[in-house]
Amino acid sequence: MGCVLMFASIPTACIGLVNSLTGLIVVRLFIGVAGSTFVMCQCWSTRMFTKEIVGIANGLVGGWGNVGGGATQIVMGTLLFPLFTKMWDGDEEKAWRTVTIVPAVVAFTTGMIIIKFGQDCPKGNYKDLKKSGEMAEVSATASFRQGALDLNTWILFIHYACCFGVELTVNNAAVSFFVQYFDLDIGKASAIASIFGFMNLFARGVGGWLSDKSMPKMGMRGRILVQAFLLIAEGVCIFIFAAQKSLAMSIVMLTIFSIFVQAAEGSTYGIVPYVNRQAPGAVAGIVGAGGPAGAVCFGLIFRQIEDQRRAFWIMACAVCGAGVLSVLITIKGHRGLLCGKDEDSIAKLNMPVEDDEEAEKPKV
Repeated sequence: MGCVLMFASIPTACIGLVNSLTGLIVVRLFIGVAGSTFVMCQCWSTRMFTKEIVGIANGLVGGWGNVGGGATQIVMGTLLFPLFTKMWDGDEEKAWRTVTIVPAVVAFTTGMIIIKFGQDCPKGNYKDLKKSGEMAEVSATASFRQGALDLNTWILFIHYACCFGVELTVNNAAVSFFVQYFDLDIGKASAIASIFGFMNLFARGVGGWLSDKSMPKMGMRGRILVQAFLLIAEGVCIFIFAAQKSLAMSIVMLTIFSIFVQAAEGSTYGIVPYVNRQAPGAVAGIVGAGGPAGAVCFGLIFRQIEDQRRAFWIMACAVCGAGVLSVLITIKGHRGLLCGKDEDSIAKLNMPVEDDEEAEKPKV
């Protein structure tokens, strides 16, 4: 993760050298690599925190990551750009071409700190654990295969498409929605739409917390029920939001809708660590890819349908359908909503994963 951040800082610093559309596309492509650190970070936080709090840990990590994107835009646009413009005696072109050096330095420094001081898991770094025999060597190909062949992975992929994918879509569509149906100017519409993103300050963590709290009382069934409830509630809120004729009520419903969307994101990653203990990174990566995939699908719907209310209703149906799919989640060693049973030997989430035979041996 540290290396990826350091690599992505290079094209970030080079934005100021762009002089053509092709150059901008190429630079943005390489900057986009930094987005993969989301999955790495979710896998890392899964390894670092116990099963009792892994949901809220993943939720807060992911939520604050999303908030960071909005905060960066605000800081860059309202603080740093004016400062650099003043430094260059009012030359705005030189200002925007040099201001991107700041986030590049921050990303590079963060990467160095992670490499220098970070540990792979509470027991230490993987390479040391593998040398000592405490951790088995697993190839990346085998890990990905295990994660990809698990049906639960793809159900959660759809779930994440219907929460984080919805968030990405609404971030783009909300502004035009308020402009189209309430005759607001773009400035006011953008300010209202920003409410959606700022719910990440706490809502994603709340979803993870609810998932964690349900586990001791109901086991994995509790986590799955929380997931199903949040997704169905999200779908219902989309229906209500799109049907509003009052601006005030639209803003209220946008806020409530946003809370359920991001809470569902948090609860999704409360389940992810349990899907396949031998391939947590592969599962986290595939599920995480569901977000952009969902955004592309929903984006195409909004592009093809001029009536945005109708597009929101189609989105709501898809989200409610995804919530119903929760009944199909059946994780080995845990009771699902329809079948399966809890097994004490598997209910414990070991971090890092130990070989099952070794774990059963008495430790002296």
